[in-house]
Amino acid sequence: MDDAKAFEQFKECAVKVLGVSPDKVVMEANFAEDLDADSLDIVELVMELEDSFSIKVEESELEGVDTVGGAFNLVKGKIA
Repeated sequence: MDDAKAFEQFKECAVKVLGVSPDKVVMEANFAEDLDADSLDIVELVMELEDSFSIKVEESELEGVDTVGGAFNLVKGKIA
């Protein structure tokens, strides 16, 4: 899967779970500051991403992931 297609899929998950407009889901967006997402929102997003991409993300892997780009790179590494 190419990066553009994967990011569109990632964006769909984020819009669905976080209830934000698609134009806010950009690589530089910070989950807390830009998308108003708390830790529960992040857990729900990870579950959605796991289902959507058929991957498993460990809780420890999420430490320090506070931007869309960071989360997308984590997902991308799992599907590569």
